[in-house]
Amino acid sequence: CPTTAIEPPSKLILWDEAKHIYKKALARNDRDFFYDAVVCFYMDDYKFDGPRGIWHDYEKTLDVLVHFAGAITPDFSTYQDFPEAIKIYATYRMRLMGYWLGANGIAVYNNVRWGTEESWLYCFEGIPHDSVVAIGTVGGSPRELNHRDCFEKGLYHMVDLLHPHTIIVYGSADYECFHRVSQSGIKVVSYPSKTATAFARRGKHEQE
Repeated sequence: CPTTAIEPPSKLILWDEAKHIYKKALARNDRDFFYDAVVCFYMDDYKFDGPRGIWHDYEKTLDVLVHFAGAITPDFSTYQDFPEAIKIYATYRMRLMGYWLGANGIAVYNNVRWGTEESWLYCFEGIPHDSVVAIGTVGGSPRELNHRDCFEKGLYHMVDLLHPHTIIVYGSADYECFHRVSQSGIKVVSYPSKTATAFARRGKHEQE
């Protein structure tokens, strides 16, 4: 899956936000609108996958994404307790969806998702070296201590293998592993999650 995007995005939004923006634009008959944000899928799978999701209704997905600045390849779940075949299939779908979007003119960033060490055999395949990669930290890793060691080992292995020049992080990057990676010369750019943004706004309103 070639990385067709070069610079970090100015803004990240979730797929459900992008669909909402798209529907509002169509309602006002604005079929040529452009929204300067990159769309990501760091959310529960049922919100973007399924019979009417992005994998099966891929042409509708493209209709939405052409109005945005780009997309991070879908974060299909690869939970550690999933059968290995399911995790391989999820990785395959990430790459194929990204390849197809890029071939249709969408600026694409590769999402990287790994599990325990056996997943390293396939989870980094198909991602160009010396490119921009994206990681979500809004789930269990690395926030939960029992998952952090696995996350950190995978991150360091990914860096050694792919040598990315930039890592996009959706969610907090305030972890020692990201500080260490940044000190090695890799640019780490983090974007607050939708939940974190909502809490920040709530706190600001309470102070006012």
